[in-house]
Amino acid sequence: MQSSPAQPASCADITHARQLGLVKHLTGGPALEILADAGYQGLGAQTGGRLVTPPHRKFKRNPPDWYEEIYERQRKAHSSRRIRVEHGIAHLKNWQALARHHGRREHISDTIQAVASLLSHQQTATRGTCQER
Repeated sequence: MQSSPAQPASCADITHARQLGLVKHLTGGPALEILADAGYQGLGAQTGGRLVTPPHRKFKRNPPDWYEEIYERQRKAHSSRRIRVEHGIAHLKNWQALARHHGRREHISDTIQAVASLLSHQQTATRGTCQER
């Protein structure tokens, strides 16, 4: 599991991704699909469809019935595919070390990497145990 370094100030997800060179990395890298949330809307076209976001709402007021049905179906399909990502983020946030440092960003990047490594190791060890049975 990888995470980007924490920024000293508040920053939009898409801005942070652009500053880190995510668009360039994805367009030049292997063909893969990344499921992102609505904070990355617009990067899909820039990455050749490698970054997939929920559908953009075309009608904000008084949408036709046919559009609302299609939009909800597409949104639910994306959400269903992305649920494991959300669960992983929630699992990280449950760690007391992250809750204790909420708002203090000096060491949060190192803490997140450490917790992610521990979780990854724990999941690998658990899978190995189940497979041995």
